[in-house]
Parts: sequence; structure tokens; C-alpha cells
Amino acid sequence: MAGQHLPADHSRGDANTIGGYAEVHGRPAAFEGTDGLSYSVEIVTAATGHAQQPWGAYLLFVQWERIGAASPSGHLESDFLAESDTEDDARTIVGALSLGQVRGVLHARIAERAGSEPTRRWFDVMRDETGTGNDE
Repeated sequence: MAGQHLPADHSRGDANTIGGYAEVHGRPAAFEGTDGLSYSVEIVTAATGHAQQPWGAYLLFVQWERIGAASPSGHLESDFLAESDTEDDARTIVGALSLGQVRGVLHARIAERAGSEPTRRWFDVMRDETGTGNDE
């Protein structure tokens, strides 16, 4: 299935926030992680188990295959970033996060998954595999 180009509709929201970006562009935002992989992001809501704030919202980062980017190969999730008495309020609070803040959450999750080991970008790995990198 070929991609579909839809023109941005900036009357639908602030494209600099994660919620506004999805509204303006009609698709989820996507980022390159510090591990060199591509991630798209969605706002997800779920029950918190708390009586006063029964709804929470968090970010789900879908990791895409390195080659072809046609199928997911994993995912990362944030903790609840907002809790509220309604599902819509929790989603709205997280939707107001800037794209930079969301990127920061992604990078923190990648670092946690890697066990705080340094991560390498894809081009550094390729350079090392082809022998054009620095040998130390």
C-alpha cells in the first residue's frame, strides 16, 4: 500500500505539541531515537486504579524495522505522564507536551533499555563495519 500525502491543516492545532501534531498532520509524530532506530508515537489512556484520578495517559513508542520501515519490531512505553478524573483530560494533558519533551521521554526510555550503556547511531556502526571508523 503506497503512502498517502495529506496537506497539513494548521487550523486543527499546534503542530509543536504531540497532540496537535497528530491533528494537524493526520498521522502520529515520528522520531529517530538515540539508538538510530525510527519510532512513531501515540498517546494511550488506561485505568490507573486510583479512585480520585481513575484515568492516566502515557506515550507508546512503536519501534520500526531498520530496513524498509514497513513493520514494527518492538515498542517502548512511558510511565503515566498525566492522571485525571476523565480519559479526555488525561489525553489532553499529555497531548500538550512539546515535541521536544516527547523526544526527551523517548531518549530516556532508550537509555533505560540499554542499561545506561552508550548508544551508537546507525552510521557509526556502518563506519565501523566497513573499516572506515577509528580503531582504538
